[in-house]
Amino acid sequence: MIIVSHTKFTRRVVSRALAACAAALVFSQVGAANAQEPALKEMSLGREDAPVTIIEYASMTCPHCAEVHMEVLPKLKSDYIDTGKVRFVYRDFPLDGFALRAAAIARCAGPERFFSFVDVIYRQQKVWSRAADPLKGLEQIARLGGMSADQVKACLENITVQNYVVESRVSGERQFKISGTPTFVINGKVHRGIETFEALKPIIDPLLSGKS
Repeated sequence: MIIVSHTKFTRRVVSRALAACAAALVFSQVGAANAQEPALKEMSLGREDAPVTIIEYASMTCPHCAEVHMEVLPKLKSDYIDTGKVRFVYRDFPLDGFALRAAAIARCAGPERFFSFVDVIYRQQKVWSRAADPLKGLEQIARLGGMSADQVKACLENITVQNYVVESRVSGERQFKISGTPTFVINGKVHRGIETFEALKPIIDPLLSGKS
């Protein structure tokens, strides 16, 4: 689990990333018109009325988060989400500027493709995040995912999308005292350090049986 100091980090590092974007890029109304409709809402999998709700706070540059999405989420989906027992909610908690941009691209892909983009970004994390220019790697993923060059450019210039991602982090810090990733909030209770399906299962099952 990656731990960060919360309030100071958010205001200093993530805000600087936003400022850098704004300073380096001039938002274009033409580019905005060409962008996909951003998923500026809570993104989830599973039934709204599932008895268990799992909220994950994650960062696109967090290697442990990538492991969760590659190894844990598929099992969670097949055993609990697809069977109507669990609703899974994904919330952004960017640890740096590249995580912020990656989250923005996933949201600019649109609601229907959001989780597909999240999956690819995590699976390719070791490649794009370690490249000489991580941003180019993210742009390539977006292009391969069907976004045009204009859509990618408009997305990375869209301060509204980036502000939404940052606010997800800020609200997580305020509401649940989130300080690192991945962190899970399961039926309102915060659980840190969970990185395997085997660690999640003993928390979920008692909630389903009414023993917790």
